[in-house]
Amino acid sequence: MLDILSGIGAIELIERTSSTLRVQQVVQLSLAPAFLLAGIGAVMNVMTNRLIWVANKIERILNAGEEGDIEAMRAELPALELRRIFAQRAVMLSTASALTISVVIVLLFISAFVTTPLGTLVAVMWVISMGFLVAGLGSFLMETRTAAKRNRERMRERRARSTA
Repeated sequence: MLDILSGIGAIELIERTSSTLRVQQVVQLSLAPAFLLAGIGAVMNVMTNRLIWVANKIERILNAGEEGDIEAMRAELPALELRRIFAQRAVMLSTASALTISVVIVLLFISAFVTTPLGTLVAVMWVISMGFLVAGLGSFLMETRTAAKRNRERMRERRARSTA
């Protein structure tokens, strides 16, 4: 009996999904989130490269030993550590955004094939993904501002040394 009922459910699902027009509409609806996902991936590539650069610079400073101007190098560590924190947070929040956008795309496809209305859930997940994206971009902004501030400080220090 259970096999017959599950067979009926499968037949009903196949009938609902057999409409090419319905599938086309879902694909069209999912294009905007998919393009956003690609854009987030490109931004995450930049964020990740900056994070790797900062982490490598910290490691080089910590492994520098007694050679060169170690005091000047160690003075960089607080700003670099702050940049690492911001960059890492930006990558994590952007990844969370990409994950929730992927869930939105899955929900869009599921909503075409089930009778349960999922619009509210899709909307909530979209808002959550935008919140993650805004927070990630905000952290990336803080990382770049920290880098720019430290560069300005270094330039002032160089000018002061050259005039002295």
